[in-house]
Amino acid sequence: MAKLNVNGKVVDVDVEGDTPLLWVLREQLGMTGTKYGCGIAQCGSCTVHVDGVATRSCVLPVDALGETDEITTIEGLSADASHPVQKAWAELDVPQCGYCQSGMIMAAAALVDNNPSPTDEDINAEMTNICRCGTFVRVRAAIHQAAKSKA
Repeated sequence: MAKLNVNGKVVDVDVEGDTPLLWVLREQLGMTGTKYGCGIAQCGSCTVHVDGVATRSCVLPVDALGETDEITTIEGLSADASHPVQKAWAELDVPQCGYCQSGMIMAAAALVDNNPSPTDEDINAEMTNICRCGTFVRVRAAIHQAAKSKA
């Protein structure tokens, strides 16, 4: 049994300690916004925040987390899609297929929350998520827009 703090609520989950957080979120807690992509922490579709840090949940075992670690999923980023990154994503029509976008949004939100004025170089360094549709130009524009709106 593990106790996790997910989106501000402490929950008990009955899983093996080596179970990746991604599967706990999706299978035990029914939060399917966090996506499975590669399973090896390369694509970023599974990105969530752990204590405000963008983290690949597909390789993070639940026994590495405690109830004091704050896990935020795309469902918990904002109740009404009002986070500046979510608003910029919608305004600039960033996604095409959309599969990777929850992970992209979570990585971008951590970036602008921790760096209120990211440069293109900062974005290149932090946004390692993969989008097969190639929406990276719109991703960068949305991050800049979100950062400006937070200022």
